[in-house]
Amino acid sequence: MGSAVVVIAAVVIAAFVPWIPGSRHVTVPLMQLMTGKKTVAQRIDEHGTIVAARLTPLFAGASIAYPPRELALLAFKDAMILEVHARGDAMSPWRLVNAYPILAASGAPGPKLREGDRQVPEGIYAIENLNPNSRYHLALRLDYPNAFDRARAREDGRTELGGDIMIHGQDVSIGCLAIGDRAIEDLFVLVARIGIGNATVIVSPTDFRSGAHGPQVAMTWCGERYATLAQALAAFPRAP
Repeated sequence: MGSAVVVIAAVVIAAFVPWIPGSRHVTVPLMQLMTGKKTVAQRIDEHGTIVAARLTPLFAGASIAYPPRELALLAFKDAMILEVHARGDAMSPWRLVNAYPILAASGAPGPKLREGDRQVPEGIYAIENLNPNSRYHLALRLDYPNAFDRARAREDGRTELGGDIMIHGQDVSIGCLAIGDRAIEDLFVLVARIGIGNATVIVSPTDFRSGAHGPQVAMTWCGERYATLAQALAAFPRAP
């Protein structure tokens, strides 16, 4: 009953407040108050100061100003580690700043092929958007399926590829990477500060920098994907 009242009140506000002279600027805050939703800016206000206090010394230790110009998140499925790399400009070398444990990642080694297979995708992804109201605290949404994923699906005759792949908080996963609430607060604020266009995510079955081989999978195109991942990962230093 209580939630129904809130929804009804929110609808009433949405319907009538815009017609009150000078009220347009209060419509969104009122809706957020009634629904409990928060904006990215509000999440930055909520977590930004403490995140800066945590991350600034780490970036200083890597000789990079906080926030950086560019960010790369490297997720290794077998080791359950997410590395944070950054650089001050496109001409500077990447530097390892921090690493977070991946608390949950469903599925097995190998790419995501279809909706419902519970696989974490493997590839090089952009961040599409930030979700300040995730069921798992906060989330970064990846652009899976990207152009490579769609092209390989057409070749295979696959159509239902799935989606909604996130890096998020808490410690449960259905095809996503769960890194805990504190870690996602760090990454959410960091990506918001630099802009999603300046962040890249590489999800790999293993760390090819170590000379490891990819998993044995049936799709012949996986060799191409793993070669691309190995080449991309070579630009990033390994932890000492």
